[in-house]
Amino acid sequence: MKVNNTKRYAVLSILFFLPVAFLLMLYPSTHNYDPLEVVNNNVKEISISEGIKLQDHITVLAFFGNNPMDNSTAALNLKELVYDKFKGFKKFQIIVVAPKGSEDHYSELKKEVARYEDLRFWHYVFHTEEDIKAIYNSLKTQRSLDVDLSTDNVFIIDKDKNQRGRLDDREDNEKEQNKPVRQLYAYNCIEVAEIKNKMSDDMRILFTEYRQKRKGEFDSNKRREKELKNE
Repeated sequence: MKVNNTKRYAVLSILFFLPVAFLLMLYPSTHNYDPLEVVNNNVKEISISEGIKLQDHITVLAFFGNNPMDNSTAALNLKELVYDKFKGFKKFQIIVVAPKGSEDHYSELKKEVARYEDLRFWHYVFHTEEDIKAIYNSLKTQRSLDVDLSTDNVFIIDKDKNQRGRLDDREDNEKEQNKPVRQLYAYNCIEVAEIKNKMSDDMRILFTEYRQKRKGEFDSNKRREKELKNE
């Protein structure tokens, strides 16, 4: 009986202390992650009324053009894979920049995207073609807007209107093989794997950065050293 009790206590001790030890091992790593890199500064502000702006918000910026229903797949992917995950985070928003005169078309898209809920942090703003191009041209990107002022790509903008992304988007095996460096400035909403595996991770990293800043735990020196190295 004594032996059985000893075994029981030993098992219980292991079950109790093993998770604690695992968490203690993980804790230091939370302060040593690589922040999401700044790939571009001074994105043009969304100058409209009603308090919708980039400054002081973590924004996903989208351009669905004159025929938004043609981009409904991208919009629904963005809603289900990004909006639904991060809508509970403070200062998070999605802004769709749209051409003036296409408001009726966007009414259809609103119904499609907001079929099951009210999207309080999803905004549509309407600008002239010139203003849309000016906003888009202030972003760093490897492709132009389509003729209808749309793109499948979306952009992550931080609270200081800096564009975030990856200066080196290679996988580990590609780095080992010395493959050419490629950047990730925007995220393709048609590519589900890219949104789930890359954009979601990058958004979480950015929110972690701001959470650590609030707690006074964020070390900006590491990010600056990495940016200088890449430059």
